[in-house]
Amino acid sequence: MAAPNMVNLSRDPLEPRVLIEGKQTDASLNDSLLQHVWRGAGRGWWACFSVALALLGLLVVAITWTLYKGIGAWGNNIPVGWAFGIINFVWWIGIGHAGTLISAILLLLQQQWRTSINRFAEAMTLFAVICALLFPLLHTGRPWFAAYWLMPYPSVQKIWPQFKSPLTWDVFAVSTYFTISLLFWFLGLVPDLASLRDSSKSPIKRRIYGLVAMGWRGSGRHWAEYKWAYLLLAGLSTPLVLSVHTIVSFDFAVSVLPGWHTTIFPPYFVAGAVFSGFAMVATWMIPARHFLGLKHVVTVRHMENMCKVMLATGMMVAYGYAMEHFIAWYSGNEYEFGQFFRVRQHGPMAPVYWTMIFCNVLVPQIFWFKRARTHMAVIWGASILINVGMWCERFTIIVTSLHRDFIPSSWKNYAPTWVDISLFLGTIGLFSTLFLLFLKFIPAVAVTEVKELRHENEHKEQVAAEGAH
Repeated sequence: MAAPNMVNLSRDPLEPRVLIEGKQTDASLNDSLLQHVWRGAGRGWWACFSVALALLGLLVVAITWTLYKGIGAWGNNIPVGWAFGIINFVWWIGIGHAGTLISAILLLLQQQWRTSINRFAEAMTLFAVICALLFPLLHTGRPWFAAYWLMPYPSVQKIWPQFKSPLTWDVFAVSTYFTISLLFWFLGLVPDLASLRDSSKSPIKRRIYGLVAMGWRGSGRHWAEYKWAYLLLAGLSTPLVLSVHTIVSFDFAVSVLPGWHTTIFPPYFVAGAVFSGFAMVATWMIPARHFLGLKHVVTVRHMENMCKVMLATGMMVAYGYAMEHFIAWYSGNEYEFGQFFRVRQHGPMAPVYWTMIFCNVLVPQIFWFKRARTHMAVIWGASILINVGMWCERFTIIVTSLHRDFIPSSWKNYAPTWVDISLFLGTIGLFSTLFLLFLKFIPAVAVTEVKELRHENEHKEQVAAEGAH
């Protein structure tokens, strides 16, 4: 039985929880969902923003020092020529997958529960990809020459990218993904920007929001073209979700190094990306829905569905771990066997490996229980652990495989420097800064889509009531 202040708009017995709580109208949704944009920044926002800016300052220091001293300021050595730079790149790219998955694939599958969290996740995608792109650029050692090495252009010096290199494939995959994601995010924003323009009491803000709303009036023709364009971009984005991290996985899979040379990597990387992306969305969504007053549109059902996705993708990741070990045993290759059955479990990097197993395999199992899926503190704690586990997975794949290769005489341990750690923490500051600015100036929830969902549910209610009579 629904609570007195709640209206159960869903008649489907398989979907017992509501997507919009309370008796909402278009006006009340407008007020509640645009409220956090109009009101002044509170102490909590300023406190978080100050911490984020401090970390962003650390990033500036670390980048400046890297450019001054060169890549030698990092902990990289021989044989660990790839370390924090590539670990963080792959980790951030993975986090960027949830936005497109939630927005595009769930839109094509007509899943209504996407409406309240898609804007949030799309913004995360953009900010995560920006953080990711920093690392390959810095890893070149001279970012101002990166265009020579990475981008094909009609150079009179006849200097071309190495098209046989998966790192060049990364440039095309990630830049395409970022461009489509940006267009998709901005297109979905246009009606809400027009709402901000119309409801603004400040002439300056009205002019700014009116400029970015590009003359949106909400006419029938505008809506028809908007719907087609949105659907078209969703169709373009969907294969990109699969292609981007598949190509990132080729950085490793096309090599012959034990621990990297495996065909399970493409699907395993994509599942891991969705896994970590949903975990990051949950990490930010839980405090945001509390402090921004979004509990009536980001309901327990949304969080429960996200937990189910994390459970499913977590099982896929666990299957990937099992298959890696099976193939290492079945291949009969002594180097592969040693990497998967001795080095990872018992080597100097073993604590990172066991942290990965705990966070990525054991922690998601808690979501088999409905009580855990509906308890915000449990979800928040588990999502943070999953993000830690996914970072440890990247570390295990890259560093653990590199520090023990074919020849024992070349084995060497790895330790990050303060520059490595500062770059990583700094990108968290960059991500947090961008995200907090997003929450301050743009509606965190797609207002028009929530209102559309409300009308659809209301129509279903009326049809069901008429049928009962």
